[in-house]
Amino acid sequence: MYSLLENPYFRIILFPLSLLYWGVIFWRNIFYNLGIFVSHKLPCKVISIGNITTGGTGKTPAVIFFAELLKKRGFRIGILTRGYGRNSKGTIDLNSEISNKKNWKYFGEEPVLISQKLIDIPIVIDNNRYRGGRYLYDKYKPELIILDDGFQHRSLKRDIDINLINANQPKHFYKLLPYGLLREPFHHLKRSDVVIVTKMNIKNPSRFMINKLRSLNINHYHSTFEASSHLLDINGAKVDLTKIKNKRALAISGIGDPLSFELILKMQSIDFIDHITFNDHHEYEDDDFRIIENQIINHNPDFLITTEKDLIKLKYANKNIINKLFALPIGFMISKSCLDFILQKLDIN
Repeated sequence: MYSLLENPYFRIILFPLSLLYWGVIFWRNIFYNLGIFVSHKLPCKVISIGNITTGGTGKTPAVIFFAELLKKRGFRIGILTRGYGRNSKGTIDLNSEISNKKNWKYFGEEPVLISQKLIDIPIVIDNNRYRGGRYLYDKYKPELIILDDGFQHRSLKRDIDINLINANQPKHFYKLLPYGLLREPFHHLKRSDVVIVTKMNIKNPSRFMINKLRSLNINHYHSTFEASSHLLDINGAKVDLTKIKNKRALAISGIGDPLSFELILKMQSIDFIDHITFNDHHEYEDDDFRIIENQIINHNPDFLITTEKDLIKLKYANKNIINKLFALPIGFMISKSCLDFILQKLDIN
């Protein structure tokens, strides 16, 4: 999607569709504002972590960060997500689906990754956020539910709306779908309680973004992406970064912001020969594995480097790939002032 949006002729063709999309979004929000569409409240606090673009802002690391942080403060936490790209339907309790644990397609790769990081926190998957939230509360009685990718899902009331914006995205991406990456107009960020500009240690935001945020007069803070001091192999075992020093890598990713992945690799002094990129949430198939194998033959890398989300899906590749495959874990970090504001908004000491 990124490469297509870089083409001005392709974007001109998509412009009329963005007008139609704008109309749908406009009336939907009007109906919610007038109370024609109803928002339902759960018996516990709800924290929504979302964005107004189609991906690449770092929602999954942010969900993990806030869940771990609030759990350490003694709160019972639950996570509600939609499981983008899953092949299942209805309400799915990830903790109860023992027989499907190894099938990422059943849940979507993001809930699987979250479950690997947050072993004892219940995770419920449902496109109907109120139905899923009701199930999650009735079964597990959490004090706080973290709603993953919830900004556009206004059917469920939340106590705080956190919106993430990627500091690396250029100005022309901030047009409505499919002309750009916006899921709704930029000024709708005013519905947010706080906006967090992500990946600030990778690249400073453009003057365009700074001016837009100032014009909205909303609370906004900065966050960083912190790479781990170790890699993960195909089985999840840790491998110290010093073991790959002076070795050549071939990078592979199917994420919303491949540029940030490249910049993080460079920050970690990981020398990659080339970067094979696929669309966000890409489902790897045999043809993709053949492309990767051909690049392995062409470049003869010492190892392959990917993201944690992609590692989940690349486990099904052949041995020529998985024997050389490692992932670089990435963590989400915010400032103390940002954290204090969020906790105060939630009325948490």
